[in-house]
Amino acid sequence: MDFYHLVNRGVDKREVFTEEGDYIRFIHDMYVFNDTQSAPNSAVKARMAIRKRDLLVRIHAFCLMPNHYHILASPVRDGSLSLFMRKLNMGYAKYFNEKYGRTGVLWQGTFRKVLIERDSHFRYIPYYIHLNPLDLTHTQWRLGTLHDHKNALEYLHKYRWSSYLDYNGIRNFPSILHTSDLRHMLGTNKEQDAEIRSIISAPELAQASSNLEVL
Repeated sequence: MDFYHLVNRGVDKREVFTEEGDYIRFIHDMYVFNDTQSAPNSAVKARMAIRKRDLLVRIHAFCLMPNHYHILASPVRDGSLSLFMRKLNMGYAKYFNEKYGRTGVLWQGTFRKVLIERDSHFRYIPYYIHLNPLDLTHTQWRLGTLHDHKNALEYLHKYRWSSYLDYNGIRNFPSILHTSDLRHMLGTNKEQDAEIRSIISAPELAQASSNLEVL
């Protein structure tokens, strides 16, 4: 199975999630558009509820930030990754433009993708994705000089718009995730939090994590 780190950012680094409803809509779209069938209209949503979806990708982890997103995913078949991302980006842009009365492109491009090698850095990918919210409050984590572990972990536990909670025993958005492929590597809740404390307070580990940035 191949793992891809997928990223896109708002054009001119503009915010693409401005209120709670926007985050919820994008996560909803991650579910609805992850299907070989077209997105359902209101007349077929009931049938969709009982139909087994034919997935395009396996979503392992994600994080939504005010002006960009990160997704760790694996394609199910040839071409399915690009199809999923096209549906997701176009569908959300249509919603956003209609809601806020704007026109034109929302994203700075199609999307960026990086094939993740199964090497010593692979284990840092989900941590890097889950640590992104600290950029909003604890920017020193990227330097490995953040020593207020308790406050940082509390903030991550309060931040809903990522898969961090789902890997820490809290059912947040389980319907869009395949956690089984990474759970054995990440370990228990305590082991994950211990690894986070190590990353944010050790310059060499924080640098290794930040080197995974693709935008």
